[in-house]
Amino acid sequence: MFGADLSYVNEMDDCGAVYRDNGRAEDPYEIFAKHGTNLVRLRLWNDPDWTEYSTLTDIKRSIRRAKDSGMAVLLDFHYSDDWADPGDQKVPAAWADLSEDALAEAVYNYTLGTLTELAGEGLYPDMVQVGNETNTEILLPGNVPEDQPIDWARNAKLLNAGILGVRAAGEQVGETPKIMLHVAQPENVEPWFDDGLAAGLLDFDVIGMSYYPKWSTRDLDGLEQTIRRLRHKFGKEVVVVETAYPFTLDGEDAAPNLLGQDSLIEGYPATLDGQRRYLTDLTQTVLSADGQGVVYWEPAWVSTGCSTRWGKGSHWENNTFFSYGDTKAHSGFDFMTATYAAPQEVKLVFKGAGDGTAYLWADFLGGRDFTLPLEPTAQGYTYATRLPAGMPVEFQLYADPALDEPLLGAEMQSLTVGTGNNRYEFEF
Repeated sequence: MFGADLSYVNEMDDCGAVYRDNGRAEDPYEIFAKHGTNLVRLRLWNDPDWTEYSTLTDIKRSIRRAKDSGMAVLLDFHYSDDWADPGDQKVPAAWADLSEDALAEAVYNYTLGTLTELAGEGLYPDMVQVGNETNTEILLPGNVPEDQPIDWARNAKLLNAGILGVRAAGEQVGETPKIMLHVAQPENVEPWFDDGLAAGLLDFDVIGMSYYPKWSTRDLDGLEQTIRRLRHKFGKEVVVVETAYPFTLDGEDAAPNLLGQDSLIEGYPATLDGQRRYLTDLTQTVLSADGQGVVYWEPAWVSTGCSTRWGKGSHWENNTFFSYGDTKAHSGFDFMTATYAAPQEVKLVFKGAGDGTAYLWADFLGGRDFTLPLEPTAQGYTYATRLPAGMPVEFQLYADPALDEPLLGAEMQSLTVGTGNNRYEFEF
């Protein structure tokens, strides 16, 4: 999954931006598709009174452009009239006075109605985000501190309403988009999903996370460990659904840029090469951890004569994939067509006399606080996963989840992942 959030492109086109590739002006959607983008992410606000963009009408225009260019679509429901992010999950004005039950009904009907309307016009998305950077409780009356406790009974009810709306649309249309839940910064993801699932979050397909070094406590190694742990603990696909990196610290206009010196990682300067290497290394990190892809935010928000609510121009032009002055496509795109090492399929098979649940622990789980329960099959106890070639692995099979009764002998077992057929059998 090589994605780009192109929510600004319609506005940039209307503001007179001209995107060029190889010296020629081209449709930006065609430029992204040509350079390897296979997924377009698009935000949707309920009923903003401050912009005509990212509305349902605008989204239809964007989805049509993406599909005409041969790219899949991820529709990002913000469930707000404005930006929804970790500290700002404001209920839309039309829903402000609803009771909790009525609010859940509104979320369900809005989600279902939007998707069925899009389907009727041939604009059905391939994936749907139920909420955007929902670190805090969604649909709140105003801004709240990120550390304010979440009322998970309420939060799960509202998120489930969105999930059920997507599922109901799938029943009507005959095809259900993949459902993503999205949390900002890797250090926040696991505890959020622990709490959400304990509160009764319904089934979803994809864990999406934002990863911006400026706002995260984890480096690329920490990101890899986080993704691998999430994959094994929750069994869901994992996508870095927002990231960005500056190719310069200079601005093309007077509007202050959001990513500056404090956004840089050691070894990745704010240069074209630094941006390209960051994205290539990030993508390899995600793939090595068995993540499903990377989506870049927002590589086409270039500088124009139009104004934002905070200044004239763009607050992101130093993170785009287009050069200053002539808006030519540059090497930021290259990560989408780079060569990557894919993780290897690994299957562990344990054969013995046990007929109850056994518990696998391995160091790729990232800690000894949980195990993987395995039920006996005709083959024995089996566990399949994907790990990088050359990775050393230590593991043990236990008779109990407290890790007190090892079944493979007293010593920890070990192997090194090879290439090709990685089927390992053990007797106990």
